Amino acid sequence: MRRATGLATAAVAALAWGEWLNWRWSRVLVGHRAGTSTAVVVLGYRNPGPTANLINRWRVRAGLRSVTADGARETRVVFSGGENGAGGTEAQLMADYARSALAFDGTVLLEDRSRTTWENITNVIPLIEDADRIKIVSQPAHALKARAYLRRQRPDLAAKLVRAEDYRLGEWVLVKPLLALYGLRTLRVLESDERTVSS
Repeated sequence: MRRATGLATAAVAALAWGEWLNWRWSRVLVGHRAGTSTAVVVLGYRNPGPTANLINRWRVRAGLRSVTADGARETRVVFSGGENGAGGTEAQLMADYARSALAFDGTVLLEDRSRTTWENITNVIPLIEDADRIKIVSQPAHALKARAYLRRQRPDLAAKLVRAEDYRLGEWVLVKPLLALYGLRTLRVLESDERTVSS
């Protein structure tokens, strides 16, 4: 009985820790900025097949709910991701999913050359630099890494970063501890001032 109680307590603690860490990462390096135009950047994930995979489908949905979250009059969605090994690009697969499966009819731009997160940011800059606000959509740790890269490459644009809708309480709850562990490893590249929760 005690062993079962201990395992249940550990499981609940792990789920709460994963939830908290992902919540925290979603609030780092973002601010509150007014404006009439928003660029929502959706980062692709390894997708060797001919259709958007599970993770890319989720990222597209998170990107589209980020469009409607604040009612900006002018919003563009930038799908970013290079060749997928199946004759297409991650960007195109995500755009196709947004149009066909989710009936999105807003403005879509494609950045289809990137192979790394650093390249994602480098290559989307010309597509987003005139927007009043910028949202970067991915799993929270990956989105934070991308925001830090934007801050390194273009601090003036990083000042336009606002929170996307890529964190929701209870969403992916069972895998959030794993995402948190992976995030801790990948975010080791960040400096201490890039880990501070925005006010």
